[in-house]
Amino acid sequence: MKSPHTGTAEKIGADGAAVSAVDFGLKGPRGWAFRGVDFAAPAGSFVAIEGVSGSGRTCLLLALTGRMRATEGHAEVGGLRLPKKMAAVRRVSALGPVTGVNELDPAFTVAEHLRERALLQSRLDGGLRALFQRPARRRAAARARIDAAMESAGLDLESLPKGARTSVRDLERLEALRLSVGLALMGSPRLLAVDDADLKLSDAEREHAWELLRSVAACGTTVLAVCSEPPQDALRLCVRNATKDGESAAPAESVTFAKSAEAVDPMDSTADTTDEGTTEEGAADALAETGRS
Repeated sequence: MKSPHTGTAEKIGADGAAVSAVDFGLKGPRGWAFRGVDFAAPAGSFVAIEGVSGSGRTCLLLALTGRMRATEGHAEVGGLRLPKKMAAVRRVSALGPVTGVNELDPAFTVAEHLRERALLQSRLDGGLRALFQRPARRRAAARARIDAAMESAGLDLESLPKGARTSVRDLERLEALRLSVGLALMGSPRLLAVDDADLKLSDAEREHAWELLRSVAACGTTVLAVCSEPPQDALRLCVRNATKDGESAAPAESVTFAKSAEAVDPMDSTADTTDEGTTEEGAADALAETGRS
């Protein structure tokens, strides 16, 4: 399998977006999904959002990319303030795989996913003018965009069982992750968000996944990745479940090993003092309300 190529990634990449949050929180009908998030990461950072399943990691990821509306505090992505500028943040950010929000269609082939995304991106980039381009020119532009994205994601289509005609359901977990990241990179986002980045990966596969996300960040795109076992060189944000009685869980230690970090403070998630439920319940409700926005 090919390794990500830095030169090509720079062609399709964009200047990364600095990300920060102050007392950032989101409350669902039955409790807080997350609360009290304070951190700052410079542009081009690789940020690992760490925590157990149900701790509000995915909701935090979606809120920081403008897909969920926070109810407390604020955040900024590339100078765009959340929750006020959600639409603008969505335009400069892209989602990798997020269960229930941005999943690959298992019935599609790899080629079908790539053609669909290339067509969509050409419409977004070129507007109505893209419709009047010569077919040969459109195909060449789409092919160049696809090749650059797949090389950046380290996915060699020829190595797949049926090449580009391989169905998504037949992809290995790491291959599917590479495809999702490649599709997201076709829009040259300033911020890339990936959920469950290390889910169901072996130790060797997990290291390949970190290598992929490091390479994306090294080319300038800021990366937010939800994971269970973060790499030591990432900026680490730890999310903990809130307790049912409203007291905050013991604060998780947030550690940075990256020299470019400005500040990374502990994220102390607390529950509401009423019996509205745990963080896991609040996160589930908030995510259900979000849908596929």
